Amino acid sequence: MDPWFVVLGLVVGTLVGMTGVGAGSLVTPALALSGVPPAVAVGTDLAYAAVSKSFGALVHGLQRTLDLRIAGTLAAGSVPAAALTIALLSATGGHHRSGLITTALAAALILTALALLVGRTRIAATAARYEARIAPNRAPLTIAAGALLGVLVTVSSIGAGALGAVLLVALHPNLPAARIAGVDIAHAVPLTLVAGLGHLWLGTVDFTLAANLLLGSIPGIVVGSLLAGGLPDALVRRLLAFVLLYAGTRLAFASY
Repeated sequence: MDPWFVVLGLVVGTLVGMTGVGAGSLVTPALALSGVPPAVAVGTDLAYAAVSKSFGALVHGLQRTLDLRIAGTLAAGSVPAAALTIALLSATGGHHRSGLITTALAAALILTALALLVGRTRIAATAARYEARIAPNRAPLTIAAGALLGVLVTVSSIGAGALGAVLLVALHPNLPAARIAGVDIAHAVPLTLVAGLGHLWLGTVDFTLAANLLLGSIPGIVVGSLLAGGLPDALVRRLLAFVLLYAGTRLAFASY
């Protein structure tokens, strides 16, 4: 057991449960910056996230903050996209190119940080003004959003949480915050499972690291899910945004 990775799992699990944000956005760069090969950091995080987010989805289900219809619509785009991305990585050997994975990580982190800084309130207000146009196309737009997440998450392990939540707010501006977090986590379960199994097939999963992360994250995500909506959302997201900007900048320089 490595106490550092157990504590990392605990912190990340709590944040994931509270906000639907944090797993790949924090675990993967922390692993990569600790010297773990980028592809292994991505694959290990996906394997860990598939298990940990299942617990979060269970808690949200018990609290009746899930909408499986919306989560299923997202998955209709993300799961096939994840499978196709794994096939492409295998065919091209992209998972062996650390520079490619590191660059994707840096871009995903910075994009996630910017989304957090803009904030859900502004995004929801903007989306509400275009609700008449969004409503008749909501299903295909949700599938397309899922496909985008499927590719991004498979390559970088980042996006299922923060960016998934932003896309949900943009496409479903009237959905309550707790339900956004619940749908976000529920959708991440099949996505990270397929992407994680794909990385297992590619040989980029470290089970010892995943086990250490799970030791901390399982209790953390249960507690965080119970606390969802109970802490100042703006403060948590600003702090996360600055951490992600720092990590993304470091990884961007490390890739060159």
